[in-house]
Amino acid sequence: MITIGKLTDFTLTQVVTLFKERVAVFVVEQACPYQEIDEADYQATHIALWQGEELMAYTRVIDRGTEITFGRVLVTQAFRGQQLGRQIVSMTLAEIEKNYPDKPVQISAQAYLEKFYGSFGFEVISAEYLEDGIPHIDMVLH
Repeated sequence: MITIGKLTDFTLTQVVTLFKERVAVFVVEQACPYQEIDEADYQATHIALWQGEELMAYTRVIDRGTEITFGRVLVTQAFRGQQLGRQIVSMTLAEIEKNYPDKPVQISAQAYLEKFYGSFGFEVISAEYLEDGIPHIDMVLH
């Protein structure tokens, strides 16, 4: 099952699960202490792939006005190795195309994922830089 919407479209249990898994991946697993849950969560469109009550994969989309971005792309540990990263990014890009067909999509990607995002048509537009101690690059899809 897929859920797409604002936080208010999710059950309280689902919201807690989303935040718990994001912290597990981006703070604990990547050993990167930062404010993972932020103000952007209020305006973002959240996309979550579920198996029953278990979160399988997730991302969030943010309209920045002149461009669209998405991030917090994750596949939970129990579901890795099943191509769900590719599936959730494909779903995210389809949702962006449906709602923002005339806006470019720009992301801040972890540098090691350059080829992964490149396979969707993203192109690197920046030098590598550190974000929260992790190498990143900016990429755009026109």
